[in-house]
Amino acid sequence: MNIKKYLTFRVILMILTIILAIIAIAPNPWASGVVIKSIESNGFAANQEMSAGEKLTSINGQSVNTVNDFKNIMEQYPINVTEVTIGTEKEVFAYNITTSIGFSVDNNLTVIDANSEVPIQNGMVIKEINGKEISNYSDFQKITGELIPRYKFIVNTNKRQYAFLAPTLDISVVAQETTNLKKGLDLQGGTRVILKPVGEEVTDAGINDLITVMGNRLNVYGLSDLIIKPASDLEGNKFVVVEIAGATREEVKDLIGQQGKFEAKIGDVTVFEGGKEDVTYVCRSDGTCSGVRSCNQVDANTWSCNFEFTIHLSPGAAKKQAEATKNLEVNLSDNANYLSKKLELFLDKKLVDSLYIGKDLKGQEATAIVISGPGYGTTKNDAVIDALKNMNKLQTILITGSLNYDLEIVKMDSISPTLGQDFVQKSIYAGFAALLGVAIVIFVRYRSFKILIPIMITVVVEVLINLGFAAMIRWNLDIAAIAGIIVSVGTGVNDQIVIVDEILKGNTGNLDINWKQRIKQAFTIIFGAFGTIVAAMVPLWWAGAGLLKGLAVTTIIGACAGVLITRPAFASIIEKLLKKED
Repeated sequence: MNIKKYLTFRVILMILTIILAIIAIAPNPWASGVVIKSIESNGFAANQEMSAGEKLTSINGQSVNTVNDFKNIMEQYPINVTEVTIGTEKEVFAYNITTSIGFSVDNNLTVIDANSEVPIQNGMVIKEINGKEISNYSDFQKITGELIPRYKFIVNTNKRQYAFLAPTLDISVVAQETTNLKKGLDLQGGTRVILKPVGEEVTDAGINDLITVMGNRLNVYGLSDLIIKPASDLEGNKFVVVEIAGATREEVKDLIGQQGKFEAKIGDVTVFEGGKEDVTYVCRSDGTCSGVRSCNQVDANTWSCNFEFTIHLSPGAAKKQAEATKNLEVNLSDNANYLSKKLELFLDKKLVDSLYIGKDLKGQEATAIVISGPGYGTTKNDAVIDALKNMNKLQTILITGSLNYDLEIVKMDSISPTLGQDFVQKSIYAGFAALLGVAIVIFVRYRSFKILIPIMITVVVEVLINLGFAAMIRWNLDIAAIAGIIVSVGTGVNDQIVIVDEILKGNTGNLDINWKQRIKQAFTIIFGAFGTIVAAMVPLWWAGAGLLKGLAVTTIIGACAGVLITRPAFASIIEKLLKKED
């Protein structure tokens, strides 16, 4: 068999495209082990500067080679449920805790960062825990440490070893990827929310600003594997689609179902809000105006560090602050350097920090002010890390400000990882079943392996090219995208049958039609079908608020690859195979 005669320009182009597709997909079937997928924000692992993407090798001397290995090891360190009674200056609260008491306190034992799952509220003062009097921050640290048992974790990754005490190892892991192909939410599990901005005029620029601010805001809450993208429908309505892997419906609804607003108050007066209208500049990543300024050892087991960073207010915000402070008194009983009221920072009506106001700012329209706050830890290094983390959170909040639209939840879908894996398996089975069915029909029609084998090889090549292009543009493969690949396979087989039928006309009496004319007639039909498919797919780009975009993209990619690359190569090969039969 003379291979060279089959290596026409069209066949060589297809071979080069196959090579590029394989490189883009970068298959690595021998990849093993698990990698850290996400780390809980403000958790113990995050405080050790552990990062997502590191390959996990062992935990406490036990090898971690699969996700099940990780689960089995973590079952050895159960999370205990403990009932706790908290006494405040107002009343006594009783509730269950697991890995956290649900709030933090400052040096004055005032509650800060209380989460929504506990009855304790920001601003309350802690007096006792489980009947034990709390007189200082050291007492609070000691008693809460006794309430929540901590295990010793020695975690080895491909980067370094981490050793720390924690009630649980607050990370999630996934099997190491074997290709560059990205699975969509349908295949990996998580939550998808379609949001409709509500306002007088929703513009493309406004949507882009909304996506930027929303991304920063959700990152503040420590969410990972986050995709936020614009969408629209055929009627021109604009939407925002948020996909968060591994998050539950309740978590996402709590975070996204409200507009979100940052406010700085002195008493009941709002002096400025987050965002560029009031906060014109936030010092960040500049040691001259941002950083940890001092650290002190509170007791044998506690260190405290203070951070500072400068912000610039607009003239209007500076005027509001001057009006709010001009009648305040200097608090001589506590510290002569501060005014009687604090600057309180709220996010979504939740107190995130409370700052002293220097007496020199009384009644002054200061545009440059210094924001400060604490960080705590059992060692000086831990306290520095905590202070930097708290500073970064405040800086992000001040920069992002409020969302520029109210948001209406139009649709919310939640898919478990198990269901996503089931989708993958069923898609593979459906693909093999479709290929087998196509092969049987073609063989029954032509009774020739010379025709069957090139058609099936071309089908596989088209799927490979489609996947390679998806990997190259980082397109997430979801159920709609897989459906598009199946559609493109079907149209490809149809076009190849058209080519074969046109060529075989020479064996049914139409000998006056030469080979070039037969191929030309076949491609006239193919290009007509191509135009019809593209025209049919374009409306799907916007259908369902963009959820069918994957179907449109992969179908169009498959159709283009077929018309420009695989169909010409197939015609060249089949022509030479069947010419012997003329």
